[in-house]
Amino acid sequence: MFKFGQDTLQKLNTTEVSNLCPLPFQLNTTGSQYEVLLKMGNEMGGKGANFAAAQSIKDATMAYFIYKNIKQDAVFLHFNGTYHSDNFEGIYWYLKKENPNLKIITIATVTQKNVEKLEIDNHNKADFILVIDEDVAR
Repeated sequence: MFKFGQDTLQKLNTTEVSNLCPLPFQLNTTGSQYEVLLKMGNEMGGKGANFAAAQSIKDATMAYFIYKNIKQDAVFLHFNGTYHSDNFEGIYWYLKKENPNLKIITIATVTQKNVEKLEIDNHNKADFILVIDEDVAR
């Protein structure tokens, strides 16, 4: 999708489409992550909207399959890269769109020079924030 846009999804076969969220999917253009993705995409060849859409379909697809597999009165545990749910966006946004009453807890990881006090830019990224020393090998 990044290279050729959302129209490329129409070229997928039935099996490939079955591994995605229902198409067409709604692109969330309201979150702060969307702005970051647009900028990153524009820096990587001028296709910011395609890059944002490519990342968003990943979030929409993960949310779709999470929601499809949640069992009543059970805990559903899903691990994802922090960016997919930072700032209560990404997967979180798609799940809440499907069911605003869904109880979700998010965890984010951030790197900082000083791990004693959370930097302002990292506030409100998630319900729980793990602060990792920026000097730790990744």
